[in-house]
Amino acid sequence: MIFDPEKFKNLDLQSFMQRNGKEARGPAVHDFARKLKTEMGFKKVGAVGYCWGGWAAFQLGGKGKNLVDAISVAHPTFLTKEEIDDVAVPVQILAPETDPRFTPELKEHANRVIPTLGVEYDYQYFPGLAHGFSCRADENDEKEKRGLERAKNAVSGWFGQMLQGR
Repeated sequence: MIFDPEKFKNLDLQSFMQRNGKEARGPAVHDFARKLKTEMGFKKVGAVGYCWGGWAAFQLGGKGKNLVDAISVAHPTFLTKEEIDDVAVPVQILAPETDPRFTPELKEHANRVIPTLGVEYDYQYFPGLAHGFSCRADENDEKEKRGLERAKNAVSGWFGQMLQGR
């Protein structure tokens, strides 16, 4: 099993988020992405954001940033409408049916706004799955296992299309 509910019960989520929230991790994430292109010479860079990393991927792909060339997010947490509105690179969103963090309102906003921004957009819906499906699925649950595999293949295919030969 990828996700152990017993271990998750012991996680101090508030403390984790203080250490790993936007204010704490944003500067380092942006600096790292900048260095990939300026110091390490990568011509194309993609950003994947699972859960709390979703906001970071959207920020890296923001207008005028020139930090990444495409993003993919799955069940993003702490993503704002403003970050969605500001995206300027190709976007892939992997969205489960049930997600208290990537709410129906945010899903609707993304699906209404992103197609008007002039960037390629791939929205994939995962019926019957919930927040966390793409990184902490129960391998003994066939539906979750298939969703995890589909998500992995979607991300790999997305970056293969968006970053190669462009």
